Amino acid sequence: MNLTTFNSFKNKNFTLFFSGQAVSLLGTWMQKTAVSWLVYSITQSKLMLGISVFATLFPTAVFSIYGGIIADRYDRYTILLITQIISLLQAILMTLAVIFFKENIVWWIIGLSVLLGIINGFDAPARQSLVLELIVDKTDLPNALALNSSMVNLSKLIGPAIAGFVLEHFGDAVCFGSNAVSFIAVLTSLLLMKIPRQIVNPKTDKSIKKEFVEALLIIKGNRMIASSIIFTALMGLLVLPFSTLTPVFAKDVFNGSASTLGVIDGFIGLGAFLGAMFLASLKQGTNLTMILAKNSFLFGIGLLFFSQTDNYFLAIFFLTLGSFGMMSVRTITNTIVQVNVANEYRGRVISVYLMVLTSTVPIGSVLVGGVSHYIGAQNTVLIQAILAMMLAVSYVFYLRIEAKKELE
Repeated sequence: MNLTTFNSFKNKNFTLFFSGQAVSLLGTWMQKTAVSWLVYSITQSKLMLGISVFATLFPTAVFSIYGGIIADRYDRYTILLITQIISLLQAILMTLAVIFFKENIVWWIIGLSVLLGIINGFDAPARQSLVLELIVDKTDLPNALALNSSMVNLSKLIGPAIAGFVLEHFGDAVCFGSNAVSFIAVLTSLLLMKIPRQIVNPKTDKSIKKEFVEALLIIKGNRMIASSIIFTALMGLLVLPFSTLTPVFAKDVFNGSASTLGVIDGFIGLGAFLGAMFLASLKQGTNLTMILAKNSFLFGIGLLFFSQTDNYFLAIFFLTLGSFGMMSVRTITNTIVQVNVANEYRGRVISVYLMVLTSTVPIGSVLVGGVSHYIGAQNTVLIQAILAMMLAVSYVFYLRIEAKKELE
């Protein structure tokens, strides 16, 4: 790890953003773990697990394009502040539902997950676009995005582990309540920031349709962005939803409890955190596309061995290895998109990227849940592992063809 790994922390605004989001995401992952465990414990249905993931992510996909347009039209900092306040209210409602509506809690969870998905549709484009405005030296953007991903995955490492302990000893209401409390940190960090206000550009002369088409034309005209988004779509549909089945592995394959699920999800977070730190330590000018292909192949290898071992400790090791590679799918593709787009189109192009990611993963989650019902969780993840390696090899061939075209 070289001395530039933590370059972005030179920026006070980014440091505040990082610390506030880190605390808030701990609560988010605690809630996600509690949702998965609660839904599967009550329904014993792999399909319902997929639906619970779909309920959050698909609304994000639908509304993210509107969120991207708004992020380009209005002040991104203000948008983020508003969405975080509304997210706090959603977390409070989820906690109250778990306490007072236990009999119909699965449907309350799905309904409030849909609400959270809609909020995230406006929150994510503004939050992703804002990162550039938090750093002074714009060449630090890849580093900032990698550190941001490391924070997300460190939270994913710690949050589920805490959630497993809390679920067993204090109950699900405490998990949901902790998420609500965690929003205080992110709101405080946002209020402490001093960011020059973004020049407001309502663009009232353009319709939403025209602005969306404009974003698509920009993507179509840039092969780097287009290929990254297509690769993300395929991985999101076919491979990334493997995590939908972690409650099944915890409960049925390893005969564990809520703590087992917390450990499994925690080690996914550990591998992804190490992967993000590796990406943050890369020197400027590194060929990110080849790193993406190699790490995606590693992702497939890790999933292959994880799916075929009944030894809990070996499974955890291979899952961590796979998660290290998985991190590139989300972080490098995001970096490629952000580095190659002008700031005035940033919100919309990022929203298309997020729309692809957040639509393919929930659809894939339902697909994975349905398939595993017939062939089992282990065989399903085995197929996903093979698909990951095939996609990685195909991407390498694509990159070589593009390189030859540039030389001609």
